[in-house]
Amino acid sequence: MGEKNLVIIGGGPGGYLAALRAAQLGLKVTLIEEDRVGGICINSGCIPTKYLCHQTDLFHQLKNNINLEGPLQELKLNWQKVQQGKQTVVNRLVKGLEFLLDRNKVQIIKGKARITAPGEVNLTNGLDEKALRADKIILATGSRPADFPFLRFDRKRVISSTEALSLAEPPRSLLVIGAGAIGLELGSIYQRIGTEVTILEIMPSILPGTDLTTAQRLERILKKQGLKIHLNVKIESSEISQDQVKLKGISMPDNKPFEFNAEKVLIAAGRKPNIEGLVWEPGLLKLQRGNFVEVDAHCQTSMPDVYAIGDLIGGKLLAHKAYHDGIVAAENAAGLDSQADYAALPAAIYTEPELATVGLSQEEAQAKGIEIKIGEFPLQASGRALTLNSLEGVVRIVADKKTDEVIGAHLLAPHASELIPVLTLTVSRHLKLKDIDSIIYIHPTLSEAISEAALKANGKALHILNS
Repeated sequence: MGEKNLVIIGGGPGGYLAALRAAQLGLKVTLIEEDRVGGICINSGCIPTKYLCHQTDLFHQLKNNINLEGPLQELKLNWQKVQQGKQTVVNRLVKGLEFLLDRNKVQIIKGKARITAPGEVNLTNGLDEKALRADKIILATGSRPADFPFLRFDRKRVISSTEALSLAEPPRSLLVIGAGAIGLELGSIYQRIGTEVTILEIMPSILPGTDLTTAQRLERILKKQGLKIHLNVKIESSEISQDQVKLKGISMPDNKPFEFNAEKVLIAAGRKPNIEGLVWEPGLLKLQRGNFVEVDAHCQTSMPDVYAIGDLIGGKLLAHKAYHDGIVAAENAAGLDSQADYAALPAAIYTEPELATVGLSQEEAQAKGIEIKIGEFPLQASGRALTLNSLEGVVRIVADKKTDEVIGAHLLAPHASELIPVLTLTVSRHLKLKDIDSIIYIHPTLSEAISEAALKANGKALHILNS
């Protein structure tokens, strides 16, 4: 039958990883991307955000280090150099991806694509159009920030995360709508360098859906750092003038009106899929709530030989979920039997300290009727946390009381995103408390807190009281 042709529409994290995996499996791969390979994640999302998080956190630590002497008030962060450094990192990663794709014989085409018939993709690149034959197709067009009917993006006063990462100068004041990962990370970045940041969230907790105890603990820490956080508030209208944005609404518990104003407002309250114009008849792609594409466990859409991955299919909009989807779709396109499994899908919020989570929260486990026990170890009792002067974190492990199986874990700690894989493996492989409390951890490390939390769940902790 010859070599199979796979066309991937969208070169974000899931798209390029699908291309690399498909090439390994012997498919002839064409990757179509409107902008740069790497998509939002590398160009205007995950990578630039983490660079700014790191640079501003270093600045904040220096400004607040009690052991330093000299005119610390004169210490300044060169924002222009930071922006240049961010772009250098982005460019290096993009070039590296292009190199890998080229070496794996993936054809990269710049342009816009849509499916025009079964097995046919129409490519538009400037003034030119051409048809590509495809045995299999993967849709990986991702998502974009959502705004409100009464508050539309203008890229100047009303901005999305894309503009927030590339502002020429930090604003004097910033309103952030949404206390999810994007809102908290970008809010923290600007607060550290002197912007007055106010975060507005309609839900009763930051990071809705996250383990409540851990999220509330992080909220207290962020407020101590200077973020102003208002929960249970509903924004109803806006006024935009030449020099400020004014938001009005009500506080939901008492129905009292509020009004906030700032130089800029960042909308970080959700995203919507880039679904428009992907197929010749929109009804051919079955959609789910929010217009995300519906797929089965193989990432197969309602259209034969057409797969969809990443943000386009909803769920948790995470780059590493898109990676997983991309591998699953590519393997199925190559004739293998691969299924997506999100039971142990980790997530991290890159505040300081970081919050990382995997599996069920206490609330989710209880809602499922699971009898649980909690093992909690505060970083105040961690020698390594003391040396890092970061004492306000915690490790929480949720286990099934009957079986001792670890079903969830929630970390609030420096570099929590680097610690969570141990617990991701634990949840994924259905391991028990004894499997993680009996191995040897390096001392002194933050990871020792994982063992202590597991021991605490069974009343056997060694470095804190078990009462």
